[in-house]
Amino acid sequence: MSDNVRTEEHKVSGEGLVARVKELIREGNVRRIIIKNEDGRSIMEIPLTLGVVGAVMMPVFVALGAIAALAAHHTVVVEKEA
Repeated sequence: MSDNVRTEEHKVSGEGLVARVKELIREGNVRRIIIKNEDGRSIMEIPLTLGVVGAVMMPVFVALGAIAALAAHHTVVVEKEA
């Protein structure tokens, strides 16, 4: 199963964090998103299953907004289906 997963890292500014995560979710082949702070520590993991969108994701976006306010730069690690 892990043979079919690839990871990507994206550096984003605090203000672009929520928009980038929404964009990644819309792509549809994302399995998990990990948000890391400037020190490289994981501060949030978002497991995505098929069909999880819309109102279900609203609390996640609120939390992302709070995280974005804490630091200027974040790393978004994306696990995708290969």
